[in-house]
Parts: sequence; structure tokens; C-alpha cells
Amino acid sequence: MMLSRRDTLLIGLGGVAATLLPGATLAATVEELTAEFTGGAAATEGELTLTTPEIAENGNTVPVEFNAPGAVAVMLLASGNPEPAVATFTFGPAAGAQRGATRIRLAQTQDVIAIAKMADGSIRQASNNVKVTIGGCGG
Repeated sequence: MMLSRRDTLLIGLGGVAATLLPGATLAATVEELTAEFTGGAAATEGELTLTTPEIAENGNTVPVEFNAPGAVAVMLLASGNPEPAVATFTFGPAAGAQRGATRIRLAQTQDVIAIAKMADGSIRQASNNVKVTIGGCGG
């Protein structure tokens, strides 16, 4: 197969574009993700409930639930994962309740962190330590 100059240029530009896509870069730290989400505001405890199992026999499917009355957004983080950002939930004015549930993968025993941006601009945080006996991602 012969490649023309145009094909070679397009392949090269495609490679450059792929390196610039989100997710293709190095994973951000929990501190960087928190600062970006909160705008640098300090988080306080309360008004946010995070429910996780104390022990997860398998890190592939760990149930996580949160309840944050009055929140406009909630971010979930797994501090020990290769990519700590798990999910961000946003709530509009028509939301009946500000709560969510999902299953996440955990690589090892670590803290699961929920950070809520409240309607009044304050930041709430809750975290639970989950002991993982069989890692789900990265080992």
C-alpha cells in the first residue's frame, strides 16, 4: 500500500489530535480535581451522606450511594484508583431529590470521597474507607 503525502499528513495530525483528547493525558490527583470542582473553596462536613460497604469482596462492583439535599452538583472520587475521578452528578431546578447511586471499580483498599456543591455556594464533603479484598482495576 502506497501512502500519499496527504495521507501521511492526515495520519500525523490524527495522532496529534489523539494525544490532546481528554482522558489521554496523565490522571489528575484528588487535590487537583477537588480544587477544580470547588473553585478552591474549603469543604465542610454535614448535609451530605455517603453510603459504601465497609468491605468489598470484589473491587469490580462496589455500590456507592449519596444523599445531598440542596446540592447542585456532586462529584465522586476514588483516591487510590489510577484515575481518581469516578462520576459527577448535576441537579437542575426540576430535580425531585439530590441523591444518586452507582457501582464503581476500586483498585485497592482506599477512600471513596463525595464532594457536594450546594445551592448557597458552600461545599460539603464526606468520605468512607472501603477495604477491597480483590482489586477491580489496575490489579
